[in-house]
Amino acid sequence: MSYQCPLCHLALTPRVGGLECENNHQFDRAKEGYVNLMPVQHKRSKEPGDNVEMMQARRRFLATEHYHPLRQAVVDLCLHYTQHTPRQILDIGCGEGYYTAFLANALMAQSQCATCYGLDISKVAIRYAAKRYSSPHMQFCVASSQRLPFADHSLNAIVRIYAPCEALELARVLNKQGVVITVTPAARHLYQLKELIYENVHLHDETSEELAGFALIAATKLTYDMALTGEQADDLLQMTPFAWKASLEVRQALTAMAELKCDADFMLRVYQKISH
Repeated sequence: MSYQCPLCHLALTPRVGGLECENNHQFDRAKEGYVNLMPVQHKRSKEPGDNVEMMQARRRFLATEHYHPLRQAVVDLCLHYTQHTPRQILDIGCGEGYYTAFLANALMAQSQCATCYGLDISKVAIRYAAKRYSSPHMQFCVASSQRLPFADHSLNAIVRIYAPCEALELARVLNKQGVVITVTPAARHLYQLKELIYENVHLHDETSEELAGFALIAATKLTYDMALTGEQADDLLQMTPFAWKASLEVRQALTAMAELKCDADFMLRVYQKISH
């Protein structure tokens, strides 16, 4: 167990029905199996993160095969860069567990000692993930990516698909030479979808992120075509930041489409912690 108290940062240990630290801060385990490590004083809103509608749209889209190539690519990188480690891995911004569960199953096929943690700020998403993917080798928690509730140097790898996080926090929780695997949109990601919303469509910036305390050791682009139904395209739209810019008319027109050809274009990068 590598969880630490989000209030005093002491180690959390199991108790009946949840976790507690030596300062008697207690965190209950929900009936679905997750723990909520997001104290109310750390919240910026009553229910931060994806709401029910957004989560359901994400769940429906990910149930299709359109993001399977990305999921496989992320898992392949994770398996490769953790093959000589105890494999304690964190999926930041895990949502409903689409990547987390696939990764955990792949890890377990190679090592019975692996544990995959899924973290998200959305209680709605984590509740669904924990309910659907029940396994002793997967643990889900509600927590902020800016205040990771993990002990120093307790993880081997972190998967970060779009999720924000401070480099100092990443370095703190990763052990010596631990890795961060990131996914960001490449230039033409969802270009055709954006064309329906914006008068002038700008390509995504492919400049690599600078992570203090880390060295970029690998980078690759994953590009493929998606043939989406109108309903799938609308669900995908709800997973993106530019959903807020889409008018009701655009969404109605999108849903009515028989098919939308759309680019999937991702940058995958691996950063390794610099040892001092």
